[in-house]
Amino acid sequence: MMHFLMGQKRIAYIPAIAQAFSVHTYGLAVQAILGAMAYDRYIAVCEPLRYHTIMTSARLHSCCALAWLLALLPIAVLFGFHMNVPLCGRVILHVYCSNRGILGLACIPTPASDIYGLAMTWTVSTGIFLIIAFSYIRILQVSLKHSRIDTSIRSKAFQTCASHLVVYVLYQIASVIIIVSYRFPSVSENLKKFFSILFIIVPPAINPIIYGLVSKELRSSIIKHFTI
Repeated sequence: MMHFLMGQKRIAYIPAIAQAFSVHTYGLAVQAILGAMAYDRYIAVCEPLRYHTIMTSARLHSCCALAWLLALLPIAVLFGFHMNVPLCGRVILHVYCSNRGILGLACIPTPASDIYGLAMTWTVSTGIFLIIAFSYIRILQVSLKHSRIDTSIRSKAFQTCASHLVVYVLYQIASVIIIVSYRFPSVSENLKKFFSILFIIVPPAINPIIYGLVSKELRSSIIKHFTI
């Protein structure tokens, strides 16, 4: 933000690594936390009477810690490939530093980093997708089974899961656009920069709106505020 506001275009190597590490950790942490939230919703809908027994304070803390470890450790290994890599270039054609942007300045090819980065991204994303898919399949099965008895159960399950699912889908769409655009040299640099800005800004900006829309109390408060 300081660079944007003050028009600075220079950054030292260590701050560049720190910025790139933070950006990539954010990307994995969002996915991991969304996976933990899907598990929480699965327990809330499928085991409502046992929810507080299963999702104890200790387990909630463990899920949060595991989500952050899942984000920090793979990214730390990824940036371990930066050690002793000589850099010949000085210009990063990006609005912020990233792993690919920094290694693009290397004097030598970095196939190990490329292979590990793609494998790690695919493994983590696929694993979290399977957790979310399993959670929602079970939620759907339970909702359809009990909705014949009480239609309010299906409505409550939808309200519980809709915001989470929308956030996950939007985040995945933004991630896929970023990954695909950087794998095709024909995509213009300005377009890549635009997609990168969207990835960083749009999901966090719309999260409060999405989660707020499904909150009855918040909706009532907003309607009351604007109708006075």
